[in-house]
Amino acid sequence: MSASEIPSDLLFQNSHEWARIDGDTVTVGISDHAQAELTDVVFVELPALGKTVDAGDPAAVVESVKAASDIYAPLSGEVIEVNPAVEGDPSLVNTAPYGDGWIFKLKLSKPDQVSSLLTPEAYGELIG
Repeated sequence: MSASEIPSDLLFQNSHEWARIDGDTVTVGISDHAQAELTDVVFVELPALGKTVDAGDPAAVVESVKAASDIYAPLSGEVIEVNPAVEGDPSLVNTAPYGDGWIFKLKLSKPDQVSSLLTPEAYGELIG
């Protein structure tokens, strides 16, 4: 997926998580690049509701036929929602990484951290 195909409303971490920010709510998932590297996702361990995470903390786990990978919080906050659909159908992480395959939502606690994330263009160069 080229940078032009990455949704323009997303920001990224170097570790391939994306963040869609809407006010103080941050939806988190993994990039199309990351899901392609993992191949078939077979299990998603969601974070606990109410869990507080700092940017860079492991928050969830995605297991594929190849490996298990931590999913890191791109920003600091409290987990306010998880996506039960990916628990029931982990393949959504593969088939809709920027849509129905989102993993969890945070209530943002440190808005100044947003500037540390990569733009779609910068992320496209990273995965280039």
